[in-house]
Amino acid sequence: MSGHDGVVTLDEPGRGPRHLPPDPERYDSPRAQRAREKGLDAPYISGGEAPDAAEAAAEERRLGRILLIMVVVIIAAGFVLGSLVALLGPAGQ
Repeated sequence: MSGHDGVVTLDEPGRGPRHLPPDPERYDSPRAQRAREKGLDAPYISGGEAPDAAEAAAEERRLGRILLIMVVVIIAAGFVLGSLVALLGPAGQ
């Protein structure tokens, strides 16, 4: 069984990547300026514009607490519903 039947790419083999013209509006962006300062060819900095580490850690703690609360509520709801069904007995009897 083949993965596909059509043409995968329009580039000719051995031609290399297509170079796009520079975008003058993005030339002076903060990312492009930092990239040029680091001697990079393109305005790409791995990781992008990362948030402040302390702020990110606080957000992760907050979201972690919310996740833990959701898990506890889901498990507790299962016990409560199971207990109600066990106390009331099967519906058909």
